[in-house]
Amino acid sequence: MAVTGIGGFFFRAREPEALRAWYVKHLGVGSAPYGIWETMAGPSVFAPFPADTDYFPEDRGFMLNLRVDDLEGLCASLRAAGIAVITNPEWDMPGVGRFARIHDPEGNPLELWQPDEGG
Repeated sequence: MAVTGIGGFFFRAREPEALRAWYVKHLGVGSAPYGIWETMAGPSVFAPFPADTDYFPEDRGFMLNLRVDDLEGLCASLRAAGIAVITNPEWDMPGVGRFARIHDPEGNPLELWQPDEGG
């Protein structure tokens, strides 16, 4: 008996419906009833970080990482929609993948990850 994957991600929002609509529009996440979202099989990372990490903002208890298949294309689309996208070549890890960061309208940090081929 084992866990087979992440079954959901639940978090508080000041304006849940508006935030859900933002995720659907810009990231294609949770558009089906009840927010159901069919994902492709692939790697996921489950990693608690030290309380004093600087990997994501100190005032946030989590950072959602979303696996993507075309990081450059998605970043271009987000920028065209007026969403600030942060990239840093130091974040990219050979054998792991490339990364970008954005924030949703409520300030929640999101990391976008395009795994390296085979990663």
